[in-house]
This record gives sequence, structure tokens and C-alpha cells, in this order.
Amino acid sequence: MLVLSRKVGEKLVIDGNITVEVVRIKGNRITLGIVAPEEVRILRGELDQFSAQAMASETKIDEGQMQAC
Repeated sequence: MLVLSRKVGEKLVIDGNITVEVVRIKGNRITLGIVAPEEVRILRGELDQFSAQAMASETKIDEGQMQAC
């Protein structure tokens, strides 16, 4: 993991086409602005974990549901 320090208004560029900017720092809360191509999926970490769990539960197949073709 790369760990960087940034101040308000400073940016990071990822892979040449994704920009992350520190927009505001208030107390222990940081607001980030992200500019990325439409095809790049951006989720908060807790939503990504929830999404992965939901997808895993949707793809589970009960053996009773399987039928021979």
C-alpha cells in the first residue's frame, strides 16, 4: 500500500486518467473529489464489500436447483 500525505487542493493522478483531489478537511473527515472515465467503477470500501457479499450469495446454487440437461 502506498501512503501519501496531501493538503487541500492537492491531487493524485492514477494511471494517467484518474485524478483524486483533497477538496476539504474538517476535523477527522476528508472530502475527496474523483475524476475518472465512466467505465471505471468507484465505490466506497464498505459498499464494495457489501456488493461482493451480495454477488456471492446470488451466485450460490442449491444442489436441489440443479437439473441434468
